[in-house]
Amino acid sequence: MNIINEKISLPNGKEISIETGKLAKQADGSVVVRMGDTMILATAVANVDVRDGVDFMPLTVDYREKFASTGKFPGGFLKREARPSDEEILTMRLVDRALRPLFPDDYHAETQIMMQLMSSDKENMPDALACLAASACLAVSDIPFNGPVSEVRVARIDGEFSINPTFEEMKSADMDMMIAGTLDSIVMVEGEMNEVSEAEMLDAIKAAHVVIIEQCKLQLDIASKVAKANPKREYSHETHNDELRKRIHDFAYQKCYNVAKQGLADKHKRAELFAEIKEDFKASMSEEDIEELGFLVGPYFKAAQKEAVRRVVLDEKIRLDGRKTNEIRPISSEAGYLPGFVHGSALFTRGETQSLTTLTLGSTLDVQRKDGALANDDLDFLLHYNFPPFSTGEARMKFSVSRREIGHGNLALRALKPMIPGKPENPYTIRLVSEILESNGSSSMATVCAGTLALMDGGIKMKRPVSGIAMGLIQDETGKYAVLSDILGDEDHLGDMDFKVTGTEKGITACQMDIKVDGLDYKVLEEALSQAKDGRMHILGEMMKTITEPREDFKAHVPRIENISVPEDAIGGIIGKGGETIQTIQAETKTSIGIGDAVDGLANVEVFAEEKEGMEEALRRINLIAYPPTAEVGETYEGKVKNIVAFGAFLEILPGVDALLHISEIAHERVEKAEEYLKSGQILEVKVIGKDPRSGKLKISRKALLEKPAKPSND
Repeated sequence: MNIINEKISLPNGKEISIETGKLAKQADGSVVVRMGDTMILATAVANVDVRDGVDFMPLTVDYREKFASTGKFPGGFLKREARPSDEEILTMRLVDRALRPLFPDDYHAETQIMMQLMSSDKENMPDALACLAASACLAVSDIPFNGPVSEVRVARIDGEFSINPTFEEMKSADMDMMIAGTLDSIVMVEGEMNEVSEAEMLDAIKAAHVVIIEQCKLQLDIASKVAKANPKREYSHETHNDELRKRIHDFAYQKCYNVAKQGLADKHKRAELFAEIKEDFKASMSEEDIEELGFLVGPYFKAAQKEAVRRVVLDEKIRLDGRKTNEIRPISSEAGYLPGFVHGSALFTRGETQSLTTLTLGSTLDVQRKDGALANDDLDFLLHYNFPPFSTGEARMKFSVSRREIGHGNLALRALKPMIPGKPENPYTIRLVSEILESNGSSSMATVCAGTLALMDGGIKMKRPVSGIAMGLIQDETGKYAVLSDILGDEDHLGDMDFKVTGTEKGITACQMDIKVDGLDYKVLEEALSQAKDGRMHILGEMMKTITEPREDFKAHVPRIENISVPEDAIGGIIGKGGETIQTIQAETKTSIGIGDAVDGLANVEVFAEEKEGMEEALRRINLIAYPPTAEVGETYEGKVKNIVAFGAFLEILPGVDALLHISEIAHERVEKAEEYLKSGQILEVKVIGKDPRSGKLKISRKALLEKPAKPSND
């Protein structure tokens, strides 16, 4: 075996190794990437032949974390790995977004990249190594690829940037960014941060790129030693006709230019006009040409249309919908849009993009419990994003939640999460659901805005409101460019960058960037961030016209939560034997009760109630168990008969406090049988008259509270 193993050191002294030639040798390319005892096996396989009619890159990127890597059994009945977790899907998306733009435009063979976490030291974060592994297995293969590319996590900890920090180190980070790049430029950015400035974010990107360059050089070094990787396989996946290409360009370019220059706000009207131009050209073709070359009309027309639209923006400074480059589409919003029992809601519309977002507040019993190979968390802030086909005027089947929906929801969640107050200020588990009702660009940013308004409508005391904007870029081969604010869907598809930025008036909270051109200058990126800040502030101002601050109180129908601290040794009494006590309290008071782990001898008890009376009664009972009152000699109490015996009865005079009512203290007259005076469960007033010096048991009297019968007269 020709085993090659090369290493590289990170700025913090950690070592990364890449090995090839030992595992999975029947794949077109395979590597093992290792940092510490965390190891990822990555493989790449591409078909030699292309399926008929495929004119795109059918790339599949898959990442899985094996439970055995952390010495765990999978949950569930089958006890085997099943569908990927959200975290695995998000890692797939990060790698896919970095790889996909780097395949040749005319390469259409079905390609599959598979990454598997085979070993974990539970210290080093594997998602930071996934893209490096994926690119490295392509580098040592014969699959055509314009890489290499690599990805690192950069975090700011105590004011210093750290590359690929550990799980433990991340707990004190105020910036978490995943950045992918090539030797020459950055291609992908995603992250969350605690209200940082644009300059600070740029510094993090630059710090990451230094390490990315070294990782790309390492891949090239390893690939140079693998015979199979030099040269890459030859392929011919497209048939072209230069004469037809020129005919379509000459026919369509100016017509498309004129449509784009009109600045029509209605995307369906624009699409109709572009489609008419395409159909007019097809009408000019002979039946023989259509039969032989018809499959080329679509891509050639799209190329002419793209060039025309881009030139209108660059030369005329006119966008597809007529806006200026830094102009935001009209915005309208409503807080509290939904009636009934919804805990909070908002409708946010920007141009032809609309989100209806709902807020639901729950208890600790509603947290999402994650039990993955690495993830073992209780999530008390959830955000779900739904993108139905009707939002774009389409009729198509919708099955499970798509990777796109998971990714967009995660971006909006990361944008809002830093502004959600923690306990005890916010005792609730929060769920936001964004229903995208219309979409024409940047529905994830509409979700951020609608999410902010729904939280404020629901009375959640956000630290500061958050807004978001999607930026675009059009740049030609001479370096002439235009940065576009609040991009349309078409501007995303025809442009060179999709850069989403969210934040408050104080700074950035999240970002996501995909760059489709090589060599993006940091000056352009800096300008885009500055223009994005202006756009964010404008959008935030429009939102504040709807609601300026969180509502003073929650909606009337929102369940209430109260938290109390109890001594650790009281937990058993609250739960009771087999859970009997806590279940009885919950059933009789119509509440839900959650008990947290004890810290420094105290445990938090959360009571979740629909009604005020039930809340008060549950708290009363818990407090009596946790902090039982003491009975004082000479005081009077209402006692409940628990048990009748031959010598009297035992009464519960306080929760958990029993006392003996001796048969001689039941009445003034002589009592032969206690059951003739008392019944089990009976409530009667008694007085504490003393305490048994040996047992410490309280002694009570009923007759002490009864009027003595008059002595019989001697007459």
